[in-house]
Amino acid sequence: MTAATHSTLFPQVPDSADAVLEGLDPEQREVATALRGPVCVLAGAGTGKTRAITHRIAYGVRAGILQPSSVLAVTFTNRAAGEMRGRLRQLGAVGVQARTFHSAALRQLQYFWPKAIGGSLPRLVDRKIQLVADAAAACRIRLDRGELRDATAEIEWSKVTQTVPADYALAAAKAGREAPRDPAEIAQLYSAYEDLKRGRGVIDFEDVLLLTVAVLQDRHDVAEQVRAQYQHFVVDEYQDVSPLQQRLLELWLGDRDDLCVVGDASQTIYSFTGATPDHLLDFRERHPGATVVKLVRDYRSTPQVVHLANGLLAQARGRAADHRLELVSQRPAGPEPVYTEYTDEPAEAEGAARRIRELIDSGVPAAEIAVLFRTNSQSETYEQALADAGVPYQLRGAERFFDRPEVRKAGSSLRAAARFGGNDSLLDDAVDLPSQVRAVLSGEGWTPQPPAGSGAVRERWESLAALVNLAQDFAAARAGATLSDLVTELDERAGAQHAPTVQGVTLASLHSAKGLEWDVVFLVGVAEGMMPITYAKTDEQIEEERRLLYVGVTRARERLHLSWALARSPGGRPSRRPSRFLNGLRPGSGTAGGRTAAGGPGGVERGSGRGGAATAVLRRTQRTPARCRVCGRTLTDAGEMKLMRCEGCPSDMDEGVYERLREWRAIQAGRSGQPAFCVFTDKTLMAIAESVPEDERELARIPGVGARKLNRYGADVLAICAGQDGVGFDDDG
Repeated sequence: MTAATHSTLFPQVPDSADAVLEGLDPEQREVATALRGPVCVLAGAGTGKTRAITHRIAYGVRAGILQPSSVLAVTFTNRAAGEMRGRLRQLGAVGVQARTFHSAALRQLQYFWPKAIGGSLPRLVDRKIQLVADAAAACRIRLDRGELRDATAEIEWSKVTQTVPADYALAAAKAGREAPRDPAEIAQLYSAYEDLKRGRGVIDFEDVLLLTVAVLQDRHDVAEQVRAQYQHFVVDEYQDVSPLQQRLLELWLGDRDDLCVVGDASQTIYSFTGATPDHLLDFRERHPGATVVKLVRDYRSTPQVVHLANGLLAQARGRAADHRLELVSQRPAGPEPVYTEYTDEPAEAEGAARRIRELIDSGVPAAEIAVLFRTNSQSETYEQALADAGVPYQLRGAERFFDRPEVRKAGSSLRAAARFGGNDSLLDDAVDLPSQVRAVLSGEGWTPQPPAGSGAVRERWESLAALVNLAQDFAAARAGATLSDLVTELDERAGAQHAPTVQGVTLASLHSAKGLEWDVVFLVGVAEGMMPITYAKTDEQIEEERRLLYVGVTRARERLHLSWALARSPGGRPSRRPSRFLNGLRPGSGTAGGRTAAGGPGGVERGSGRGGAATAVLRRTQRTPARCRVCGRTLTDAGEMKLMRCEGCPSDMDEGVYERLREWRAIQAGRSGQPAFCVFTDKTLMAIAESVPEDERELARIPGVGARKLNRYGADVLAICAGQDGVGFDDDG
């Protein structure tokens, strides 16, 4: 770590309001000093939007213009809120509330419920899927696991768009949503779900917002009390606001306009949850006198990465595309994006792991590398490949750092050592703060060298190593810092959810990578059917997939690798092709079909073919314990092992293939005079619909498809997976 790095990790608090503005570019300074009236910040990826708005709040507080307790900054994830709190603390703006919409609403609801409603707030349920299943049973509606998940998503969408059960069918049709069942059935299920919740005295995640809105609408005294508390509002990621969140924001504001919103319509990637960029794009219509600032200076990525990002958006269509921001890189030139084609997915994973191993050996920190993919089911192949290459990794979206058991236990040990360290023989030879921390954490399982392999032992070590590294940085930045000082710093970070960096390559879906950045990014599986995803049919859905790829590209600071595989597995039919989004941007792909021919130079590399090391990776995978391809848990249940995922984890099943397989199975069972499960069980059909095999070799790998069934039904099943109509329905099979 360099001194420069230390200064960014533990910067000195600015000594004045004017010092807060130092280092801001002209547009960021404009944001920071626009403290009154409505302000709209249109901020492209990597342009320092979080820096601009946190300095705006800090400048207002330090200048005495804003009272800390009167400011409410809201965003969409606990991580983003934690980062905002951490930055405000470093700028000396203590006491400002930075929360998610749900966190802020829940806090208000808990406080005002006894006064507005009476009694205690109903219990908040963590997961609603079991309630939905109970509601379906009460309605005598039979749902398989995939339909249950999709029906739950429809209920969530209905609630955030403020759609009541009676209006669901019309609203879904107007929004172009494909309901998992007949819309009338979904409406019936939605109504039964709400009745069931009331009967059990519980509320769900969306109810927190709905009930807060109801209380603020019905009780003017409560609304006035909230408005007296908060006079200034800042909303980050405003393109992701749902209609329900927008309504809550309007009730918080009342007739005032001290509001600053920040967003980028080109990063709208959560429309399936009810998020819409319309509130951002219509802001100036609602607030004609608003100050509008555009941030386009990209401080994150090299000109080569920015050129590709701009090229992606140049081909976009729709309202969000009409408001796209043309980024201008402020970084020195870097390497061109690398495009690599592989014969199959194991070879692609092995190729990425090999390059990552080379980068780490050349001095690139593992924490500055990420592998990003479209669906969580792609993770397992890369976990195995990285483990085989001896590369440490962490899964994005896992348990929050300070909530991990080993981190909580380590914190307790450090706290005890700070209090009674003089009597602890472990610290006898520890001469400074880092050596004290290493000595204490050695008793918790930290070692100077990481353990071999992957899994829980390695993950625990990575957590403890992050604390050791943080102690080193803290000691370098704060001369004479003691163990007690470090414990105080950890407590403050835990309160802000301001986690230290874990030294491991990040594996993450594109959705969960939003808001993050790395020196090196591997975008994998950039092929038709995955990017855009198969079920993206409408123009709006396709454009959101393009924006998702744009988000992935703009996560890279210096190096960007894009790759795809021609087949799913070794020996499979090489029928895939690179994503249409790369047309005109990667060498040899012709001219872009968008509004500009944003051709981008770059090297083309061909990955290693199937066989050899790729086959060895596949064989090793087959010998390892079965693990859920979504969450990584070891599987022991036979049904879960057949699906290669936990029963409760989300499925990426092709619903159309599954339904055609069920229809075909019913006919086959009728012809043979045997129960349907004797043809294939439901779990086997789900496994087939999730993997969509392309040949007999892939089909034979699925548990439940033995040699006899492969010979008898294999041709029909593969034809159905290939989308052929009428297979097995009109003959004697």
